[in-house]
Amino acid sequence: MMESVVINVLGLAAIVLTVWWFWLASKGSRQPAAGVDEALQILVKDGVYEPDRIRIAAGKATVLKFRREDASPCAEWVLFPDLEISAQLAVDQVTEVQLPAADVGEYPFHCQMQMYRGTLIVE
Repeated sequence: MMESVVINVLGLAAIVLTVWWFWLASKGSRQPAAGVDEALQILVKDGVYEPDRIRIAAGKATVLKFRREDASPCAEWVLFPDLEISAQLAVDQVTEVQLPAADVGEYPFHCQMQMYRGTLIVE
């Protein structure tokens, strides 16, 4: 009887830890949003986009460059659901993602499992 209680408590703790790790925990320190320029590359590595906050101008089409260094399947796609944009990211290559002109606001982007997360800030 005591063994089953311990096993259930450990299983519940593992579930809580998994939910916290993948969906609730902050993925590093919050840094100011990076502006887009010719040299900006968004690194896809170790469960984070770096930078994870990107600032672009409103009403202007933009190209974002993603460099994927994580071979995990989760990092394979980047999705901008509010803009209805998705792109497949090749490993160890730069992939350009064309974004249409957007209105002022914040647009989340993420991988297909939402483990990698970022925010596009349109000003």
